[in-house]
Amino acid sequence: MPIVAHNNLPTFDRLRSEGQNILESDWAIHQDIRELHVGLLNMMPDAALAATERQFFRLVGQSNQIAQFYVHPFSLPGLPRGEKARAHIERYYQPFEAVREQGLDALIITGANVSGSDLTQQPFWSPLIEVVDWAFEHVTSTLCSCLATHAVMQFRYGQRRQPLPSKRWGVFTHRVSGQPHLLVEGTNTLFDVPHSRFNDVSREQFEAAGARVLVASDEAGVHLATSPDGLRIVMFQGHPEYDTISLLKEYKREVERFASGARSDYPPFPDNVFSRKAAAVLDEHRHMLQRALDRGREPPPFPEARIAEGLDNTWRDTAEGVVGNWLGLIYRVTHNDRRIPFMDWVDPDDPLRMLMRS
Repeated sequence: MPIVAHNNLPTFDRLRSEGQNILESDWAIHQDIRELHVGLLNMMPDAALAATERQFFRLVGQSNQIAQFYVHPFSLPGLPRGEKARAHIERYYQPFEAVREQGLDALIITGANVSGSDLTQQPFWSPLIEVVDWAFEHVTSTLCSCLATHAVMQFRYGQRRQPLPSKRWGVFTHRVSGQPHLLVEGTNTLFDVPHSRFNDVSREQFEAAGARVLVASDEAGVHLATSPDGLRIVMFQGHPEYDTISLLKEYKREVERFASGARSDYPPFPDNVFSRKAAAVLDEHRHMLQRALDRGREPPPFPEARIAEGLDNTWRDTAEGVVGNWLGLIYRVTHNDRRIPFMDWVDPDDPLRMLMRS
C-alpha cells in the first residue's frame, strides 16, 4: 500500500532514496481508491524521533502495494523536547486536536523512554490515556508498541508491568500460538522479533485481562496480543519495526555512555545479533577503548560500518505480513467516513465475526 506524500515531511524523501514506493499527492487524487488514514503517535525522545518515524512509515508502506495510506504523525504535550525536535514537530506534525477532528482509520502508538518505574508519573500518562480512550471509541484499531502496550495494559486492564532481572535485549525466536487469527494468517509459524526493554507483561497477565495471545517466545515472552474483541487494540512487546542496524546503534550508544562515564559497567552484547567475527571485532574495540580511557586519551571510533555490513534481518518479512494483515482487516470493516470506526453491519464488540465466517 503506497504511502502518499501529502506534505513536505523529510521522511518521504528519505524513503524515496531507499527505493520505497511513495505516491505523490497529485497522482493519488486521480486514483479511484479508498485511502486509509493512519495516525502515528510518536512519543520517542529527540534522538530517536525521526528514526522511529521512518521505521513505522516504512513498515506501513511495505506491507502491501495496492491501497493508499496517509500517515499523520503527532506527538503529546509535556514530553521534553529540544529546539530541533520541537521545530520538526511544529512544522511537520499535526496537533492531536486536528487529528481528532479529522478522524483516523487506524492508529499506531510508539514506545517512549521513561525515567522511573511508575508510568503514572510520566509526563505522557494523562494525554496518552485521552488519546487511547478517544481512539477506542472512534478509530477502528490501535496498534501499541512496547511501552505503549505496558501503559494500555495498566490503565485499561489493570495489569502492571513487572521489572525484569536484566534488560531483555536482542533478537529472539517466536512461535504463533495454536488459536487461529486473521492477524497471523499466512505468516511463518516460527519467526524472529527484536526486543529492547527492562519490563515485561507476562502471558498470565495478558490472559487475565482476557487478551488473545497470538505470538510468544520461551525466552522473550509475549510479543503479539489483542484486546478481547480481537482487533480494537493490537499490542506488540517487541519491535518488529526495527531496522537491521537498530540494535547495533543502541549498543553503540551504550558503549559511548560507558566511555563518557554515564554508565559504570561495559554493556553486554544484545542476544543473537552479532556473529562470532563481529563479537571479536567489538571485543578488540573494548580493549582499545579501555586502554585509551586508562591513559586519558581520546576513545577510538566505534567500528559501526564493519559490524553493520555483516548483520542479517530475520524479522522484516513477517513484520510486514502481520502489519499488512492488520491494515487489510481495517480496510474491510472501517467506515468510509474516517470519523466513524465501523461500517453499519460490524459489531464493535466482535468486529471480525463476519470475516471469520467468510
